[in-house]
Amino acid sequence: MSKSVVSTEKAPAAIGPYSQAVKCSGKMVFCSGQVPIDPSTQELLDSNDVSEQTELVLKNLSAVLGASECSMNDVVRTTIFLKDLSDFNAVNAVYAKFFQEPFPARACVEVARLPKDVLVEIDAIAVQSESR
Repeated sequence: MSKSVVSTEKAPAAIGPYSQAVKCSGKMVFCSGQVPIDPSTQELLDSNDVSEQTELVLKNLSAVLGASECSMNDVVRTTIFLKDLSDFNAVNAVYAKFFQEPFPARACVEVARLPKDVLVEIDAIAVQSESR
């Protein structure tokens, strides 16, 4: 199995001992959880609005996927971590703008706390399409 690190300046730098993503066997991409950090400043989004945070999280995830020669259409699985599960509908509305049918498999869970006290974090697994 071949394994390579995926990194891009178009998404926030890792804030710990992990990679933005890892590509395995040339086709599978495992993306670390993204939080609402502005990649141009490496600062948290100055908003407590879960929709705005989710938008930036998914833009960051899209940038990491792009650096691995994948797109949101290649995503087969996501996990959404929410500080408050009552934000599910708002997050879902933003999420629906980034994915098309067939939608990826997904889990969504409420957690006690997220890095930097953000409201949402999303990770993904993608499989690069055969046409690339």
